[in-house]
Order: sequence, then C-alpha cells, then structure tokens
Amino acid sequence: MRRIILVMILLATLFPLPAKAETPAEKGLKIAIEADKRDSGWGDSKQEFTMILRNRHGEESKREIRGRSLEVPGDGDKSLTIFDTPKDVKGTAFLNFTHKKGDDDQWLYLPALKRVKRISSRNKSGSFMGSEFSYEDISSQEVEKYSYKWIKDESYDGKDCFVTESYPVDKKNSGYTRMVNWIDKAQFRTLKVEYYDRKESHLKTLTFRAYKKYLDRYWRPDEMNMINHQNGKSTQLLFNNYQFRTGLKDSDFNKSSLKRAR
Repeated sequence: MRRIILVMILLATLFPLPAKAETPAEKGLKIAIEADKRDSGWGDSKQEFTMILRNRHGEESKREIRGRSLEVPGDGDKSLTIFDTPKDVKGTAFLNFTHKKGDDDQWLYLPALKRVKRISSRNKSGSFMGSEFSYEDISSQEVEKYSYKWIKDESYDGKDCFVTESYPVDKKNSGYTRMVNWIDKAQFRTLKVEYYDRKESHLKTLTFRAYKKYLDRYWRPDEMNMINHQNGKSTQLLFNNYQFRTGLKDSDFNKSSLKRAR
C-alpha cells in the first residue's frame, strides 16, 4: 500500500493536473472589473460639450451643454446635465443617480412647464432629448448591471483589443439584448460598442475618439459618435474643458439643483 501511495505522489509530481481554464464569462467579468478599477477615484468632474443631432438627410441641429459628475464610493455616480442653447431647451436639466443594484433614479426639469418629471425605469430605452442616446446609454455603466462574456481578441483602430459581450441584468426594461464592446488591452478604454435591440437586430454603434489622459490616470474621449442603423440618424458629442476635483458636493446633486441650474 505504501508503495502505491509513493508511486501516486511521484506521478502527481511529474505530471501535475492542468490549472482550471478561465471561462469566457469569467474572463469577460475580469476585463469589466479591471476597466472599472482603472477609472475609480476621480472624485468629481465638470465638462462642457456640444451635441450635434443629424437626421437621415444630414441636416444638423446643435445644443451646448454642461455636465457635472460626482463619484459615490460603494454605489454608482451622480450626474447633472444642463442645456444652455438653443433657446427652446435652455435651462432644461437632467439629474441621474446610478446604482450598482436596482433601478437608477432619473429626473428631468423642463423650464417651459416649470416642473420636475421623474423618468421611470420602464422608459430608460427612450430617447434622451431627441438624440440617438437613450437614458440607459447616458447612465454610468456599473459592472453589476451586466453579465459578461469574452468573445475574442481583435485589432480595432490600430489597437489590440478585447472583444466582449455584455448582457443587461434588467432584461425587462433594457432596450437591448446585448452589447458588443471593443476594449483596448493597453489602457482598458472602450473604443466601440455595438447595441443589439430586443429582436437581436443591430440597432446602434457608438465609437469613441481622441482620448486624453487627466490627472495622469483617467482617460476621457473628446468625441463620441452614436449612429442609429435603423433610422439613419446620428448624434455626435464633442467634449472640452474637462475639470476634475472641483469641490462639487452631494448637495449639488438633488432635485432642487435641477431648478436652480442655469
């Protein structure tokens, strides 16, 4: 018996069992967690951006917007978006509280009606202010809101990328069945997202360009383009004047702040 045990130990030493292979789901989650980890700790930020709406004939309309964000440790982010032009939307403000679990809280202030409207989670697939971005798209993408799967590695825009799929946990209210994401391996920045609707048809594609690094760590794009393949419309966001750690507080992000945002 002792001899058999010694032989088994010898065989285990010479031919160890292979380590358990990482599944595509485990690898996809690992990539999402690493991307989130690298973008944690920025505190608060401000930025300005131009929203350009284009119809299927190429006709444009522009909106000038300010954005403010506050990182909330242990939960999602808070953000306030304020429209400055054109005149018919001036003073419109959108307040968004993203949560790691459960529904996000969203409110829209319409100055023409002088009232705050709560956005139901059932409407999060609806268009945000007539753009090709939905309320769901402009919420911060918390890791816990999706399940993941690594698909393949592929070069995109000259960069070596992970290609993953993410699936909304809230299948009932999301406008998507899945998103396909191109994430660069060097910095874990999202470069492209393809959105597939509830009928599994390719609905939209979002691309990110001209990333710049802030505070020697945090990457932000100067340009985002959302193309709707089904209606021929697109929305371009051009960002400028990013500022971080400006002293924004929790009290700057409540329903009262919607009405006084100018």
